[in-house]
Amino acid sequence: MKLYGSFTSPYVRHCRIALMQSGLDWEMVELDIHGNEAPGTPTLRVPFLEDGALKLTDSTPIVKYVREKAGQVFIPDAQDLDRYCLANTLLDSAINLFLLERSGLDLNANAYTRRQQLRIERILAELDSAPLPQVGELDDADYRVAVGVAWGQFRNRFSIDGRDNLQRLLDIADQDPTFADSAPTISA
Repeated sequence: MKLYGSFTSPYVRHCRIALMQSGLDWEMVELDIHGNEAPGTPTLRVPFLEDGALKLTDSTPIVKYVREKAGQVFIPDAQDLDRYCLANTLLDSAINLFLLERSGLDLNANAYTRRQQLRIERILAELDSAPLPQVGELDDADYRVAVGVAWGQFRNRFSIDGRDNLQRLLDIADQDPTFADSAPTISA
């Protein structure tokens, strides 16, 4: 099984966590897709996974597939799935703004980008109100929120100052060996 992606992508990070926890045989194939097409995927983004003839082009079905193949549970609860999806929306907005700003766009001069910034703040507030897991008991919704918030901090995309639950979630996640081992490095 091959996972294609970058070590700085939060979506790839969640897939790597699931694979690291699975006990399955897999390898990471690092790609640099900035400005280039990602070979093997119609979405032109990472992650994507190949397992024999099976090809998956999004992190959600990849994590679900890995969990089920390893005999583990993905997300059986609708509220947890909603929190997972909120984290996806947070990441989509933050990554979009990150890439637009890198291309030279003034994020404050555009109604669309201001709406994305507002969306990020509202989602952070909502995620901050969610219950916290116990150390060692993170599920995929917790991981998705944690990788999203950690990415936002890593890339300086948003602040979680004053968001005590999100701060504590990162503290809890940092005690998880796979979360800690999957963190991007400063030089990335």
